[in-house]
Amino acid sequence: MTAAILSAINTLTKPLGEALLAVLRTNRALLLQQLQSESSFEEVRRLREEVVVEAEWFSSDTEDATWGFVQECLLLLLTLARRLSNDLELFKQTYAPSAAKQHTPEMAPPLPPDVLSVTQLKTLGAALQFVVSLGLCPYLAPGVGVPLGCRSAFGAMVEKLVRGGEVSAEGRHLLVTTNVLLKLAELSSLATLVFTQHLGDVMAALCQLGYQPHRTERGGSEEEKKLSAEECRTCKEALRSLLGKVYQPIVIKELLILQGAPRQSGGSSSRAALGSAPAWLRRLCGQLLSERLMQPNGVRAVVRAILEGGTGGESDWRKCDVVARILVACPKQSASANSYYRQICPQILDLLHFKDKLTAQQFQRVATRTALSMAQEKPSFAHQYLLIPLLAPLHRCTAASNDGHSQAAVEEWELTRCVEDVYKIWVVGNSPSAALLKALEEVLPVIFTLFCFTKQNVSHLRAPCQDILLWYLSHTETPTALSALRRLSGLRGQRDEAAEFHFTPGGDGGARFSSRESLSDESDALYEKLSGEQWRLQCLMQLLAELKDSDLPGDFFLDLLQVSTAADEVKDDEEELDVSAMTLLEVEQRVLGRAARQSQRLVLLQLLAVMVESLQQTVLLRKTTQVVDFIVTLIRRACVGLDQVTDPSLENPVESQTLSMGMGLVATLLSGPQLSAEDYTSMSRLLPPLETLSQKHSDVVVQELASNLRTVIATHGAYWPENLTAAPQASRKPETTARNNSESSRKKTSGTSVPRPSTESFSEWLLQACDPDVPTRACALRVLTQMVQNENPEAVQAQEKVLTLFLENLEHEDSFIYLSAIQGLAALADSYPERILERLLKDFQHGPSLPKSDKEHSLETRLKLGEVLMRASRAMGELAPHLGCPLVGVFLQATRDPDQSVRASSLSNLGELCQRLDYALGPLAQELSSCLIALIKTEKQAEVRRAAVHVIALLLRGLSTKTTQVLSDVLLDLYRALKWVVRSDPDDVAVLHAQLALEELDDVMRRFIFPEQKLEKKIVVLP
Repeated sequence: MTAAILSAINTLTKPLGEALLAVLRTNRALLLQQLQSESSFEEVRRLREEVVVEAEWFSSDTEDATWGFVQECLLLLLTLARRLSNDLELFKQTYAPSAAKQHTPEMAPPLPPDVLSVTQLKTLGAALQFVVSLGLCPYLAPGVGVPLGCRSAFGAMVEKLVRGGEVSAEGRHLLVTTNVLLKLAELSSLATLVFTQHLGDVMAALCQLGYQPHRTERGGSEEEKKLSAEECRTCKEALRSLLGKVYQPIVIKELLILQGAPRQSGGSSSRAALGSAPAWLRRLCGQLLSERLMQPNGVRAVVRAILEGGTGGESDWRKCDVVARILVACPKQSASANSYYRQICPQILDLLHFKDKLTAQQFQRVATRTALSMAQEKPSFAHQYLLIPLLAPLHRCTAASNDGHSQAAVEEWELTRCVEDVYKIWVVGNSPSAALLKALEEVLPVIFTLFCFTKQNVSHLRAPCQDILLWYLSHTETPTALSALRRLSGLRGQRDEAAEFHFTPGGDGGARFSSRESLSDESDALYEKLSGEQWRLQCLMQLLAELKDSDLPGDFFLDLLQVSTAADEVKDDEEELDVSAMTLLEVEQRVLGRAARQSQRLVLLQLLAVMVESLQQTVLLRKTTQVVDFIVTLIRRACVGLDQVTDPSLENPVESQTLSMGMGLVATLLSGPQLSAEDYTSMSRLLPPLETLSQKHSDVVVQELASNLRTVIATHGAYWPENLTAAPQASRKPETTARNNSESSRKKTSGTSVPRPSTESFSEWLLQACDPDVPTRACALRVLTQMVQNENPEAVQAQEKVLTLFLENLEHEDSFIYLSAIQGLAALADSYPERILERLLKDFQHGPSLPKSDKEHSLETRLKLGEVLMRASRAMGELAPHLGCPLVGVFLQATRDPDQSVRASSLSNLGELCQRLDYALGPLAQELSSCLIALIKTEKQAEVRRAAVHVIALLLRGLSTKTTQVLSDVLLDLYRALKWVVRSDPDDVAVLHAQLALEELDDVMRRFIFPEQKLEKKIVVLP
């Protein structure tokens, strides 16, 4: 029976290839004829007549061919729905649970009667499309829904056809079609077809029927066809029911389409063709969208509706910003802004915790943008409903107590989620605002304590905590950052975490904040406290070391020095304590206050010592102004207590040396090249302490130096005393001055890259090359190297002696000597490659062969010979294919040396040589590839693996366009080895080398597959 009904529907909707109106009339007439004449349609005719009796809207004598066709479609669809409903009820009664027990597990369950075949679904879909196109869309008001003309060419033709029909019956026709579609949707099998393809049209019809304002423009006829209040109320209830049943993201999408784009004067042609929605529809859609947003899980539905199907490109970023602006703006339908944000903010935080990788990134992006926008536009609501709940686990770490029975104040999953959320919003969002910085400042000590704990263990929270701390220190203002650093270093003297609790390792690689077991032994407790404070300082120094491009470490160092200087100035007031006129309580308070200040001073001194030991000078003092501030602090510290010291013999030697160093730094700054006016302005702060030193210091030399420096700074360099450079040396000890003079003479000698040969003969230079004085010997070795390069006749004849001399000096421990010897050996190998390279290769392979060689330092000598061979390989040039084959063999053998340094050196030399061999590398490609791949996959030492991967990179870089010819047999193996390194090697440096090699290979293959197009003229002589 169901098949007969669908056959009738197929007859009605079957195209005949004529004009559309003719097709509609012909198909309708054919259907009525078959229903009356054919016996197979007898049951269909009976059910249809029953439906016609109940359908008050049916009119058999309508003159509108289109509406008559739609009526027949609606009747057949209702007939099908009735038949399927009856069959389904019978099926449920027939196959009762007791009958289901008779079926074996191997038997498939019977199909319900409302399951249709693919062909039947296609026929039914075509009928629904005709109904919507001819009986629903043409009767929608302008701007309501998507016009048929914008959907397809067939839709445009239908739209023109229906315009000639009855205008007075538009509302009734629309109501009838909509009601029938909703009645069909009551059956689940038919509801799927209706709502998956025509949900937007049904929603548009219900909006128009229930909410469109009625107008009286055509007299009585319009009043007669106007919908009643009861019908409008029914349509409104149907719309509400429909919106509640359908998947909410789809509903939101359709509402956005119905609402249409905002009115724009310069809009695109496509938007102009769609038209603009009427004002009443825009208001209605806005209200419905606000209701969807404020219901449970409404934020998630809005995000899914707008972002589902995105590709992660630039358009998705814009969509995320749009969603963020929608969520931040409080809708007019909300009772109050307070209730709206109280309901929305928890849903925004839930977006950060999605596990699905496909949607998590977009959801987190929306949550981050929304949180940042709220912090900027609505800081009070963001702090109350967003930031406080997000940071609640960290706040509990400061307010935890042992009143409860729980052993953990904050569980591992809470702490992990909190840190990850902070990282996503603050660091990834990277949009600092006052609200975000203030909220993070409150929990910064807890994050730092957690960071210190993760540095002692293996935890995935270490990197996020470090990035959060660095982000805060980099984006907050300098005074606030300095205050935070003093708080983290312990100068405030208070503990921000609960004393009875501490961080302990979690089961999933995180941390939990649990209660601490009290130590009975006071010495153990004291040791734990001191070691913990020392570890916190070391972790703080590691953070400051990461701020390489920031002035904050230097500013913090200078701030500590100024605090220390201020403490020295008030120290004298604390030494005298008259207890005769004090009560006992006052004495106790003064004593406790002095002990607290002394404790803080010890912490300050310890912090200064750790900073000086841990941080490099380039990190502490990056700018000239910071150096000047440092000098000002040093000189002010020297000025403290000058009135009390009258005898030079009682002067503290450490303070004297510090003062000399500071004044020497001032002289060095003043002697710098081209000081600007800003530099002199910054150094003007030195004038008061220099004046104090010139008047009150006990040493006359220091007084004179201070006066000269003050004069130079005050005159901006216009006056320069002659003894200014020598003055700092006079205040030092004699042995210090002598040592510095020796070092300066040595630096002058080493600074001469190629000394000029004097009138001494070749033999005299040979003798000086054996002189025990280091500068003399180094100078002689460089002169001999220059003679070899210039092909001096005596040097050519005595090349064996020169070679032996260079080899002997290669074993010298002073770098000034053995580097000169390396340069000389490289020059010899370049001038006489055949015999020199053979000797060098032998010594590199088996160790030094000289009788006086030190066997204990054989490894160091071999590495130095490797440096010589590398320089010789670079100097070979076009002779590398001729001279390099023996070197390749020796380097390959050395890759099996027991020492890892020799293996790495051999591979480094091999890389430098192979990139110059060109086509001569072809016969060696297989052997070289096997060696490198074996080292990459089996070598345990990371340095050797790095060198092996680097050889491949140099090889590809040197061969360039010749790679596909020379390495055609092994190129695939090398590529697979590089990919293996990227995926599996634990060493980051080796992975980086592999990525660089893959980039080289990518460039080679791109040039091979897509060669550069050159415009060339060719002259061809025809026969």
